[in-house]
Amino acid sequence: MAVTMPNKEMLVVFLAIVAGLATTMVSPVAGISGTATFYTPPYTPSACFGNAAEGTTIAAASEVFWDGGAACGDRYVVTCTGATNQGVPHPCTGRSVTVKIVDLCPAGCRGTIDLSQEAFAVIADPDAGKIQIEYTKYGLILFSKLGDG
Repeated sequence: MAVTMPNKEMLVVFLAIVAGLATTMVSPVAGISGTATFYTPPYTPSACFGNAAEGTTIAAASEVFWDGGAACGDRYVVTCTGATNQGVPHPCTGRSVTVKIVDLCPAGCRGTIDLSQEAFAVIADPDAGKIQIEYTKYGLILFSKLGDG
């Protein structure tokens, strides 16, 4: 059985696409440290989607990465890394949650990201109120993991 090789032009195009994806999608950073708080319903209206409901695994971005609204619709994987107070010394559940940015955290925001109450409860005890986190933009972590293998 003869094995055929792809022609040179197809190979060049394929490699160019892979290189383009690698330079735009792979993050050299595993995650960014910050803090998270949570907010409670109602979750509409939101700065990004008005009165359209976007579910409950959502979050409001602080000015740290809001970027004038460019963060709207971005998804982040958020993981609790520790406590910020002595009230709940071990708040983390050991899980991560993927949230969609739907809003801007209001002035005086106490965290890097303000998670919905439901999203916060996935990763930490809500009694903690504020936690240390690591967060990564979803597309970046997906392609980083693909590149590891």
